[in-house]
Order: sequence, then C-alpha cells, then structure tokens
Amino acid sequence: MGHLIHRQPHASTLTIRLSMTMFLGLNSCVLAPDGAREEHAKLTANSPLFEPPIETRQLPELPAQVDWRAALQRALLANGELESAYFEWKAALTRIVQASTWPNSNVAVSFSYMFSPEKMKFWDRATIGVGFDPSVTLSLPIKIETAGKVALEAARQAAEKFRAIKFDLQRRVLSEYLDLALTEEKIRIERDNLRLLKLLTESAADRAQAGGPLQDLLKAQIESQIEENELANLEAEANSMRGMLNGMLARDAQAPLRLPPELPLPRAVAAGDARLIAVAVDENPELAGLARQVAGRIDAIELARLAYLPDLVPSASITGSISQVVGAMVMLPTKLPAIRAAIDEAEAMTRSAKAMLRQTGKDRAASFVANLYIMRNAERQTELYQRRVVPAAQVLVSSSQNAYAAGAVGFADLIDSERMLISIRRMVAQAQIEREKRLVELEALAGVDIETLGRPESTAATQSGASPCNEVIPESDTCQPN
Repeated sequence: MGHLIHRQPHASTLTIRLSMTMFLGLNSCVLAPDGAREEHAKLTANSPLFEPPIETRQLPELPAQVDWRAALQRALLANGELESAYFEWKAALTRIVQASTWPNSNVAVSFSYMFSPEKMKFWDRATIGVGFDPSVTLSLPIKIETAGKVALEAARQAAEKFRAIKFDLQRRVLSEYLDLALTEEKIRIERDNLRLLKLLTESAADRAQAGGPLQDLLKAQIESQIEENELANLEAEANSMRGMLNGMLARDAQAPLRLPPELPLPRAVAAGDARLIAVAVDENPELAGLARQVAGRIDAIELARLAYLPDLVPSASITGSISQVVGAMVMLPTKLPAIRAAIDEAEAMTRSAKAMLRQTGKDRAASFVANLYIMRNAERQTELYQRRVVPAAQVLVSSSQNAYAAGAVGFADLIDSERMLISIRRMVAQAQIEREKRLVELEALAGVDIETLGRPESTAATQSGASPCNEVIPESDTCQPN
C-alpha cells in the first residue's frame, strides 16, 4: 500500500476530506444497462394482475354459458404457474440492481485510541480510518456495468419464460375446452340418433304386431340400447372433462359448467401462411428466451475477460492533528489459469446456447409447418363435409326412411343410412375442433394471438407490454369488461 502523508492541515480540511470519502462509499449508484427501464415498464404493466394476494384478488365470474373467451380469461388470472413466472421475472429484474450497484463494497469505519505517558490532547491520541471492506475488492465500474448487462439478459429471458408459460396455459385451457365442446356435440348427435331409433323401434313394434318381421324390432331395440350405452359413456367423459376444466379455472371440480349449445365458431385467420411461418420464427417465446440466453452468455465472456483488470481498495485515516493518510490497495490478478478457464467456460456455454438455439429454431419451425398443414387440411375437410357429404347423407336417410315406410328396403338398410349420417356428423365436428386445436398450437408456437396478425404492423408491434390486459390476455378476444 502506498501512502501520501500530509502533516498539520487545517481541521476543516480534514473534516471535508473525511465526509467526502464516507459520502462516496455510503451513497451508491446503479450503473443500470440500457433497456432495464423498458423491462421494468413491461413488468409494471402486469403488476396489477398478480401483485394483489390471491385471497383478495377478484377473479371474473363466469356467465351462465361459458364461452372459450371467459374460460381463458379466468384461467390466466387464476393460474399459479403463471403467477410464479411473474414473480420469477420480478426477482430477475431486481438482480439487475444488485449486479450493477457501485461501489460494490461496504464502507469500513475504524477508530483507535493511543495510550501514552506523553501529554497529548484526546484528538491527537485518536485515529479514525475510513475505507472499503478489505474482504470485498472495489471493482472497476466497467466490470459492474458488464455484470448488469448479464443480469439484464437473464431478466429478459425470465420475461420470455413468462410469455411462454402464458401461451402454454392458453393452449392447455383451450384444448381442454374444445375437447369438452366436441364431447358435448357428440352427446347432442347421439341424442338425436337415439330419438330417431326410438321412433323406429315404435314403428317396428307396430309392424311386428301386424305380422311383420320380428327381427326388425329386435334390431331396433339392440341399436337403441347400444346408443343409450354410448350416450352414457359420453356423458361420463364430459363430466370428467368439466372437472378438469374447473380445476384450470380455480373452481370446485363439481361446480356447474355449461357451454353454449353449439360448437364454437371458427376463429378467423387474416394472415397468410407465409406471414404465419415468419412470425413463428420471429416471435416464438422459447426461441426468444434462448436468444436472450445467448446474449447474456456473450456478455458473460466479456465479464470473464475483465477479471484481468486489477481492483482497488482505497482508504483514508487521520490521527488528530498529527497525521493524515490517503492510500489504496491494488489487487492484482494472480489466478491467471482460473481466469482463462472462466473465459473458456463462458465461451463453451455460449456455443452450447447457440447450438441449442439453432436446433430449437429448426424444430419449432418444422412443428409449426406441420400444424399449419393439419389445420389447413381440417379446414378443407370441414368445407367438403358441410357442402357436399352432409347434404347427400341427409338425402340418403330421408330416402331410406320413405322407402322403409313403403316396404321397399329392409330395416338393415335404414340403420346403415342412419349410421352413415351419424358418422359424418361426428367427422364434421371432429374436423372443426381439430382445426381450432391446431390454431391454438400455432399460437403457442408463434407466441402471439392469431387475431393480432391481421392488424397493421404498428398495432401488432405494440401488443406486448402495452397494457396489463394485452400482456397476459389476448386483447381482441379475452379482454372483455366484466
């Protein structure tokens, strides 16, 4: 340690020097990196949704007939996993301040008193020292700034994780809702079929009493019993699905949950396939999170290299009017192999993250394209069934009923026609729901709500973080006033 010694200064000068030293140590500043303010603004936009404790949070009440928008809105506001991701994001943002606060060492104030037979004033016997904690070296500001950049990228990665969990929850809730809607549609189809079979059973019974074939009556009774069993199975399956969906909505599993009496209308997709694929690559939350991880590890390489620069431990002390000392301890890096190893580790982890980002990008793009193909095929099937197959099957059933009444065809032919119509109605419902489920998968992969892609670019670009509702809940569909 080198010392600069000045003797017999004015007392006021000593006081000023000591005060300035303590002020510099006790009043730290935050060398926050660029972009930290924007990340805090995004978090603040979501804070009204998650900061109130769940016990005091007012969840939206469900209407008498729950559509998918109401179900999704409640699920997003009540889900504990999404709330946990929010607080992880918040914690990651606080680490920016922790990492970029300078000075990074506490101030140490010491006092000593000299016992001597000499006649000396109390002030001349006392020694007051001010310095930084010698166990924590004072890092150069550039090191603190770089550490703040690393923490910022980690916070951005936490924000992308929050977005990924949001869209994954949206996928799970809507998939469960659509499965329940499909099951209820099958129940309606089976009930229609059962009513028809009961009419056919009555007709067959009248014929049997009039001397007609008993086999038709037996076949009608067997078909009715099979349909009753199938209907009971579907109702049990629907009850199980309601319990699962109620759990996602933070409700009692046995709470009543009524869906509209028809399948959800198909959601419009204004963007073309090329636009959808481009968005899937640019906006995928998992890819965005990996990109932030790569950026953070690149900053970590720079932080590891800065370990070659020395650190300082400044100090100052006075002994009454006898001596005043200002000095600094220079901490020279001697663990050069460890520093080189840390740099190599950071570079290796960066290359690992880049490789994962590259592969994940290919996998997600392939998965997106595959789901897009399936969605378009489901649209084609739905149009084909509704425009051509269903009308033809209805004509066939009507013709078979008239022919059976006239005795031109047997009961087996009539049942086969009815079975064909039921099968086709099921296929139409399945194709419609398949299309909507694939659309939900595309949203989860792209990390955007599909309705926003049809808006002008400026509107879509400001969706994230624009408001608490936009960040967590699709603006166009689920942000409905309660």
